[in-house]
Parts: sequence; C-alpha cells; structure tokens
Amino acid sequence: MNIQTQCCGMIVLVVLYLFYRRQERVKLNTEKAYRRAFCVTVLSVCMDILSVVAIVNMDWLPIHFVNWVCKTYLVSMIGVALSSLLYIYADIYSRNGRYQRFLKRYIWVAVCGAVLIYVLPIYIYRDMGKNAVYTYGPSALATYLFALSFVAINTYSMIRHKDMINARRREAVFVWMLVWISAAVVQFFFKDILIIGYAFAMGIMILYLKLENPEQNLDRRTGMFNQNAFAEYTQQLFAEGKGFSVLCLYLEGLFHQNAQKELNESIKLQISRYLLDIPNTRAFKNGEDAVELLFGDADYAGEVIEQLKVRFTDKWGRDGSVFLRLQGIFIPRADMVSNAADIPYLLRYARDNRRKYTEGDFLTVDDSMAAAMYEERVTERLILDAVEHGRIEAFFQPIYSVKEQRFTCAEALVRMRDEEGKLIPPVRFIEVAEKTGLVIKIGEIVFEKVCRFIKERDISRYGLRYIEINLSIIQCAYPELAQDFIGIMKKYGIDPAFINLEITESASLSAKNILLENMKTLMGYGVEFSLDDFGTGQSNLNYIVDMPVSIVKFDKDMTSAYFENGKAKYVMDAAMHMIQGMNLEIVSEGIETKEQFETMQELGISYIQGYYFSKPLPEEEFLGFLKIHSCNL
Repeated sequence: MNIQTQCCGMIVLVVLYLFYRRQERVKLNTEKAYRRAFCVTVLSVCMDILSVVAIVNMDWLPIHFVNWVCKTYLVSMIGVALSSLLYIYADIYSRNGRYQRFLKRYIWVAVCGAVLIYVLPIYIYRDMGKNAVYTYGPSALATYLFALSFVAINTYSMIRHKDMINARRREAVFVWMLVWISAAVVQFFFKDILIIGYAFAMGIMILYLKLENPEQNLDRRTGMFNQNAFAEYTQQLFAEGKGFSVLCLYLEGLFHQNAQKELNESIKLQISRYLLDIPNTRAFKNGEDAVELLFGDADYAGEVIEQLKVRFTDKWGRDGSVFLRLQGIFIPRADMVSNAADIPYLLRYARDNRRKYTEGDFLTVDDSMAAAMYEERVTERLILDAVEHGRIEAFFQPIYSVKEQRFTCAEALVRMRDEEGKLIPPVRFIEVAEKTGLVIKIGEIVFEKVCRFIKERDISRYGLRYIEINLSIIQCAYPELAQDFIGIMKKYGIDPAFINLEITESASLSAKNILLENMKTLMGYGVEFSLDDFGTGQSNLNYIVDMPVSIVKFDKDMTSAYFENGKAKYVMDAAMHMIQGMNLEIVSEGIETKEQFETMQELGISYIQGYYFSKPLPEEEFLGFLKIHSCNL
C-alpha cells in the first residue's frame, strides 16, 4: 500500500504531541486555534491512511463504506484549510472580539462544502500492479474548490491585515500554505503520489517550531511566562472584555549580577516557585528585576499582596540568611488604560514617579496616574513630531556685563512649537525629553542652530563673545557628546571660543567620569564650561573645585533668597567671595527688578541675567534687542 508518506506524517504528529502536551501554556486564543488545527490534521492524516486501506480492500468491503471513507478524507482536507484560516483569524480578530462571528460563518461554509462532497459522486482508481490508488471526480474537484477558497481568503486576510498580525506567525502560515498548495498541485497532476497528508503534518510542525512551542512563552530560568506571553495574554483579555488586575513586583538586589551568583540563582528559584504556587494567578517575568502577577479579581489580588508582605518579612535562601526588600506597583483595574499595550507604559510611569505618590514600598495606581501617563505619552509624540518637522528652536537671553556695562554674551534656551506654531512651555516637555532620551537629539538640534546663528550672523559684530548652551544630565552622560559637538562646529567652521557649555551639579554627580572625558575633549578643542544652577540641590563648593569651569551661575532661587532670607544672604556672600577667590566669574540669574540689579552690582557680581533686561527672544528679536542696546552699533 502507498501509505509510507502518510505514516511518516503521523509519526511527526505523534512526536510533536508528546512535546507539546508536557509544557505549561498561557491559554491564548491562538493556542486554542493551533490545537484545533493539530487535531484536524491528525484526523485528516488518519482518514488519508484509512482511505488507502479501504480502496486496497474494496473487493470485500461494501462500496458505500469505501466511498464514505474516501469522502470523509476529502471533507477533512477542507477542515485543514479552514483551521489554517481560523488560526490566522485568531491573531487578527481576537483583539476586537469579531473572532467568534467569523468562526461561525466559515464553519457553516465548510459544512456546506462537506454536504456537497458527500452528495457528489466520487470515482476510485486502483492499480495494484503499479501500487497506485487515488480518488477523482466531482467530489474531489469540490474539495479542491473549497479548500483553495479558504487558502485564498487566508492569503488575502494576511496581506490586508499585515500590520495586525505577528510577523513570525504570518511568515509561518505562508510557509504552511505554500507547502500544502505545492503538495496539492503535485498530487493533482500526479494522482498516484499521495503526499498531501504528509504536507499537512509538515505545516503543523512548522507552526510548532516557529510559534507554538510553549517554551517560547516561558522564561527558562524561573519557569514563569515571559513578556511576549504577557503582551499576548493581556491583549486577549482586553479583546474579550475581561477585567483583570496587575501586580508588578520589584525585587531589589535579587535579579542583578553580584559576587554571590550561586546564592542569587538559588533565591530566584525559591521565589519563583513561591509565586508560581499562588492559586488563580499567572506569573510573568519582566526584565531582570521584576515579576508581573495577573489576577482576575482585585479583591483577591489585595489578599495576595498582604500575604506577600508577610512572607517577605522572613528571610530567603537555603539557610534563611537573606533579606529582600519587596516593592510593588498595583493596577487594580485594567480599564484604566485604553489597550493592553499601555500597561507596561503605566507600570514604568508609576515606577519612575513612585516617590511623587507614596513613601511606602507599594503604590496603587489610580485614574489620575493613568491620565498623567497618557499626558506624558502625548508630550513624547509631540516632541517626536516637533523634531521631525523642524519645530525645535533656540531662543536667546542676553547677559549683561557689569564691568563693561553692556551685553557681552547670551544663553541659548530650547523652545518648541506645536503644529499651530504656538510655543509649548519648557516645563511641559523638558522632563519628558530627559526621561525618554529625546533630550540628546533636542540638544544636538539646539547646538547646531546656535552654531549656524554664530556663523551666519557673525555675533562678534554685535559685541557678543560667546553663547552659553545648557547641557542636560542625560547629555552629560552621553559618551559621544564631545565628538558630535566638535563635528557640528567643524561643519559650520566656527571658532570654539564662541561656545560655552553649561553643566549642572546633578550632572557631575550622576555621570562624572563620562562628563569629565567629554569636558577634556571639548576644552582641548577650545570650548569653555560654566557650572549652572549653583544654589540648588546639594550645592557644594567641592563641585567647583572638581569641575574645570570658568564661570559659576547662581540659580534664580538662590538670588531671590538673598533678598528674602538673612541666612541665605550670608551663605551667598561666603560662596561669592570663595568663588571670586578662585578667579572665576559669577553670573547671577533671575534678576527681575532694579533693586536686585543694583544690589548685584554692589556685590561685585560679574554678569547679570534675567527678565529685568529681557526674556528669552527668538533670533530676529534678539538681534534687534542687541542693535538697540549695544554700544558697538
């Protein structure tokens, strides 16, 4: 009998089943669709084998039984084609709840095809001398028609909805159908080569290897599900309208590399087993230091949180010698976000801003936090759009030299406009830009605009000796900063003496080594530096000693405190005399009144900056200001 290929296909399916059944699964709709396709394929291969056996033995078997077996095999082929369509539809439509509607529709179409196959006549060819058997006739043609129709619909759906489908799933299904169609074409023209059943089995194996191996959704070290499983499962819950809660646990020191690696791994496994044993929940590993637990009920999640707090008051490890601090973010209702993809953003926002909302180790997210997260994301998109469409600008605020009694320099300040051309307050976008790292691109744009301004306007004609440009903490920690800035200065051919870069105390704390390397390179090229915002945070004169700066800028708050607080007055006097004793220049920022201006003059402050003279101005207005106030024009 010519059933060798079918038997090989069945062996493949049996081996796959043995591997598949022993693994933990997330219970996704695509997993259900895959199991359906698997079962239909097994049935089809079995019926393929039985049909060959029936034809070979048709001399003593009832002809109606043989015909029924052969037609049932043909119906199973339609079932395989339908299962491939429903598999990809589980990925496309499970997100919007339309999957069940399509499921019912196409099952009815398949039933109609099955009825037609059973009604139409079928013819059997048997040549035992050539060891060749097959079926043909109207029933077989109807099978090809319905099966290929499902394949065509599947192909169209994958092309039309390509952005909605997992790319690897789309690729795997294309290969699956290509193998199936190739086998069908070969068997159509060479009817004695029975390879369709084997092709079905190969298709199922391709899906398993590419997508449906449950181990792909598992973190092998901990046994928890991974973030790919978390994303797909939460998307499915959203599509089905099922409410759920998320508890994200941050285990400080647990998932980080340290000298006690073996102990670390042992504790990981111990905690993983503990979390996996919590009933009615699913555990997902997130990065190196976080675990996400999903609950179907917020009240039950609250009970688990209390149990966790109690458990983590005890020690961990084989000998019970390790204490771990447990921190958590709890989202009691998933409908706080508009879609599953926003859950990681909300968790990240809550973690980054936890100290704004609580001093404790557990933060429960509320609607206001979700709204703030969305506002931050809107701002991020606004920044990206402004960068892409050239709506980042440099404004200039003049700086007055007390000694020369004129404006000798200016500070460049970043400004951003919306689509309508309206200015967006820096307080709205600067923090978001720093969080997202977009501040590096913004800083590069501002620096280039300043260099072009220096080149095209020849600022020395206006009595300006240099332009100050503020560096954010993120920029200071960027290793390529110096080379990028030198490249821009070379591009415009400007004298680096026209550039003075402002750093902050906090920047020198967070990335001191990288900052010093950048400063060394830029100073070697001819750029000078200022220490900005002196008087904020943890002000310390040691910073001035450590940082190779030529100018120190007193923050607006420090300047204001001088006039409002007697103690601040003594602090500022002492700091000023020490800084001047180091032969450094001082700029007093935030001067807004004539009284403040005259007092700073009397104190011997070198430079004065503030709204008393001018707010930050766009290029043309700034140049107009200089024309009016410059002694050289």
